[in-house]
Amino acid sequence: MISQSSISAVRFLMDGEEIALSDVDPSRTVLQLLREDLRRTGTKEGCAEGDCGACTVVLAELAETGRSLRYRAVNSCIQFVPVLDGKALITVESLAAADGQLHPVQRAMVECHGSQCGFCTPGFVMSLFALYKSNSNPSRSDIDDALAGNLCRCTGYRPIVEAAEKMSSLGADNDRYTDDDRLIKSLRTLRRQQPLMLERDGARYFSPTRLDELLTLLQQYSDAYILAGGTDIGLWVTKQHRDLETLIYVGNVEELRRVDVTASHIDIGAAVSVTDAVPVLTEHYPELDELFLRFASPPIRNAATLGGNIANGSPIGDSMPVLIALGTSVVLHGRNGTRELALEDFYLSYQSTARRSDEVVTLIRIPMPEPDTHVRSYKISKRFDQDISAVCGAYRLQLEGGKVREIRVAYGGVAATPKRANACEQMLVGRDWSESSVQAAMGAMENDYTPIGDMRASAKYRLSVSKNLLYRFYLESTGHANVDSLYRYGRQDGR
Repeated sequence: MISQSSISAVRFLMDGEEIALSDVDPSRTVLQLLREDLRRTGTKEGCAEGDCGACTVVLAELAETGRSLRYRAVNSCIQFVPVLDGKALITVESLAAADGQLHPVQRAMVECHGSQCGFCTPGFVMSLFALYKSNSNPSRSDIDDALAGNLCRCTGYRPIVEAAEKMSSLGADNDRYTDDDRLIKSLRTLRRQQPLMLERDGARYFSPTRLDELLTLLQQYSDAYILAGGTDIGLWVTKQHRDLETLIYVGNVEELRRVDVTASHIDIGAAVSVTDAVPVLTEHYPELDELFLRFASPPIRNAATLGGNIANGSPIGDSMPVLIALGTSVVLHGRNGTRELALEDFYLSYQSTARRSDEVVTLIRIPMPEPDTHVRSYKISKRFDQDISAVCGAYRLQLEGGKVREIRVAYGGVAATPKRANACEQMLVGRDWSESSVQAAMGAMENDYTPIGDMRASAKYRLSVSKNLLYRFYLESTGHANVDSLYRYGRQDGR
């Protein structure tokens, strides 16, 4: 139980010094704290929604074992200050040595002429710093992915990519962040023995560490907002200017941070970040590598959770169609115990789910792949990186003697919810996996969806693309086509 005696301060490290904030608005953003309170104006505001990367900072935190560090870039414009608790915040001002010598990342940007107007440069530097700390020999593909969340209007990116290729060769003499042991020791001192609670002007923030504490809070505050990565809720503050009276942060709940792989399932805790969830998924489903590479950007994936992407009920979340196609279920805990729902049954209508007010999604349960099963997922959007799907299609097929024993077809971005194509599936089950059967199933898809038209695509386009993606899946699964991504070819030859 969290009581008034738990009220304390947000404590984090910056440049080796501990900062404690007790009188802070729970929904104040890290960007506001930096620019307005700490006068660290190197971090910029561009879009205020996590798209442009001008606000990028790096968070260093203890890994699950407590014996190593993770350096990860995040968008400070949509991260709330209390989430800094127990972490180290690194900004562009943090990188240069005490004597003013530039960090190797900064020096590489200067030597490669990677800055023109300079507005986006601090964000690029911080994304490159995160890459520098995690990968000493990045490939062109690694670099492109690391920079996928940073936009620049001036340089054409070539000199920034050259800086990324050069930075590791400049040595670590001017890197202030080489003593991980010291930082680990400092972060251990910030570990909490009691959950964090904040209150200011009627706004409350709770950070429970156990599931029972979380469920107690949900009973006490039935109108509370559940905060995970903040990549969606952050926009409620920065774009919609909403007042969030009570926030319950689930990122520190031990039971929600676990990943377990069994003979039958992959169980991913709802508070596991997308960055940490993806390697587990793609290890067993390597066909999904490109889909998750195109899932937002590294700063978003570092903060966002798989559970949050599922639980917010958006019809355009890219994880849901493929998880539905795989036969995923969600586990919910509440006052009346535990229940498990098929993911497709979790969505009731637009942004409305089957979660009760006293419940929380605790686990995403994905079946392990079975032999002779074909799995694919395709994302259609105007840009390869950092774009919202017009259509996201996913497929899981099991054949027996050339006939369809089972098929699951799901789409996102087409209906008000992520949704299976039931009429399409029924047209295929028990029939030959042939062009004529697939063409018939494509026609049946008109009974499954009544797409809407909007700024991303017309209704006619969405339905046509949905049909054609099923046909593409047929061609690839039968070996009639090997449709690889232009993006992969581009990365291989350095374009």
